Amino acid sequence: MRPVDYLRPDDVQQTVEAISTLPGAKLLAGGTNLVDLMRAGIEAPKVLIDVSRLPLDAIEISDDTIRIGATVSNTTLASHPVIRQEMPAIAQAVLTGASGQIRNMATVGGNLMQRTRCLYFYDETTACNKRQPGSGCAAIGGHNRGGAILGGSASCVAVHPSDLAVALRMADAQVEIVGTAGSRLIPLANLHVLPGTSPQIETTLNRDELIIAVHVPRSAILRQSRYRKVRDRASYAFALVSVAAALAVEDGIVSEARVALGGVAAKPWRATILESALIARPATDAEFAQAARAELAAAEAGPSNEFKIHLTERTIVAVLRQLREEGGAA
Repeated sequence: MRPVDYLRPDDVQQTVEAISTLPGAKLLAGGTNLVDLMRAGIEAPKVLIDVSRLPLDAIEISDDTIRIGATVSNTTLASHPVIRQEMPAIAQAVLTGASGQIRNMATVGGNLMQRTRCLYFYDETTACNKRQPGSGCAAIGGHNRGGAILGGSASCVAVHPSDLAVALRMADAQVEIVGTAGSRLIPLANLHVLPGTSPQIETTLNRDELIIAVHVPRSAILRQSRYRKVRDRASYAFALVSVAAALAVEDGIVSEARVALGGVAAKPWRATILESALIARPATDAEFAQAARAELAAAEAGPSNEFKIHLTERTIVAVLRQLREEGGAA
């Protein structure tokens, strides 16, 4: 047993002061990831700062944006009528993400900050640069079926496990952050980082900062967005490949496309090459497949996950076909 101090601040400012001054402090919301990591001995915080009761649990609707508080539960988010109607991919991503019990506890902010579920990360008897920088990466050349095919490095091929983050990346979400220096709003694309030579650094958050909300721009194209998750079993499994997409088609020609991928990289992967390749092209399966192959041209698979390249292409085509047949967003 390790002694752990517990603190429940009254507001965001007290929280910022606590995390900036207390060594070894970790934020605790739903605890669906952090508690697992503590049980596994990967995280050993000296202080748990409970943010679950901070006033960050509202979903606010304005003319051009939906602001989702960081402690909004995944269940609340997925069941919100405006989210379901205007951004169905977000609701679908949450519903595929975990069991109902976990969704009731898990929060939006915690979902974005969760750590990888790589088998080697959780196994303290193996080398893992995320867990112990400089020790190596046993997944490279090992059993890396769930590993990255895009954006990996010689130091790490672990993938980010969040489903919600993939849908939010497709939706051009921004993250509202507060720290001792004040508040800032950054694109979700700039929150997570690829491993490079420092895979233990997973986000651009400073030590004294916390996420307080996610902003999602309202857009007509998101009304017919879709999220598809391919996994080993139908319930409570992490993605081998996932696709969040929205498509606008006018007179059979693609006028706008948004695609993000999950289960294939250390961060939610926006398929910008694919998107550019689709614009002003016919909305056909052949064009979808060609654009997907262009996106995946830089993919690097290990001995156990070469299948992901082909699975990703097929899943992209299937989702875009579904959107086309549903009419796209004019």
